[in-house]
Amino acid sequence: MRTQEGIEGIGHCYGGHAAAALVSEAVRQLLRPLLMGRDSCETEILWQEMYQEALLHGRAGSVMRAISIVDTALWDCNARSAKLPLYKYLGSAARDNVPAYASGGYYLEGKTPDKLGEELASYVALGFKAVKMKVGRLSPADEEARIAAARKAIGPDVLLMLDANNAWSDVPTALRYMQRYESYDPYWIEEPFSPDQIDAHADLAARTRVPVATGEIEAGRWRFKELLDKKAALILQTDALVCGGVSEFRKIAALADAYGATMCPHWFHDVHVHLVASSPNARFVEFFADDKVLNFRRIVDRQLEIEGAGLKLPTAPGLGYRFDEAAIGGCDADVWS
Repeated sequence: MRTQEGIEGIGHCYGGHAAAALVSEAVRQLLRPLLMGRDSCETEILWQEMYQEALLHGRAGSVMRAISIVDTALWDCNARSAKLPLYKYLGSAARDNVPAYASGGYYLEGKTPDKLGEELASYVALGFKAVKMKVGRLSPADEEARIAAARKAIGPDVLLMLDANNAWSDVPTALRYMQRYESYDPYWIEEPFSPDQIDAHADLAARTRVPVATGEIEAGRWRFKELLDKKAALILQTDALVCGGVSEFRKIAALADAYGATMCPHWFHDVHVHLVASSPNARFVEFFADDKVLNFRRIVDRQLEIEGAGLKLPTAPGLGYRFDEAAIGGCDADVWS
């Protein structure tokens, strides 16, 4: 986004491995005509107009990701105009730093339970007091061995989050795994089922003492209200770059607060550090310590700093970073737009 005064705001998202250009085409063809010559401070008016324009093309998925990009760029632009970091422009709920958990523990060939434990322990050595690992792909016994090694390596006082990435299709199967997991004191079980299986999430939540977390690919406050109404999750992993942008994230966070639910946003720590710092019911930023998974950090000009058991809040205006044009230069323009 570029204002007539020359102030630029940026927005971005993950568009998938295939057909990612659908997102950028939605920005160019569907949303751009609505935005040219408009007042960037009219975020609520512009969001509603974009949403209405997109009704026939998709209220979720690629089109909502396009709205998320544009809305985030508007907020970045406005915060830069005010010469404030985005979290201060939104209204601070934290000072100096915010808690974060180190995300990792992926399945890789040759990664034994002991090696998994070493990986998670390395995050603890950086100062983190919460870590996350993947679960659900192997047999219950093999998964228990992985979790046992992880807990042994990080000790009893570090929070251990478990991410199933939609591993199970029914509640009985999920319960077989959860009965083995519970003794290792998981902080949450993330995405146990497909996101559309809201009733299954609610059923599992009622049958296990481990809090259920989900919502990373959900869009719009209405879907999150259904999750909350059905008691399908105590922890919402709303992604601002998926759900509808900063504007929609704030509405979802306020809604969740009324239900006593916690916000722990998914991915893109560079954006979500601001939203955790400006949401009273937010708990953690998801942080990736290297670029092996979240390689987005290779194309921006500034990285967040670890401070204590969390992340130091940026002091630069807006989001606090820009795209590294030299790094992007060798990439396909349609992919990185």
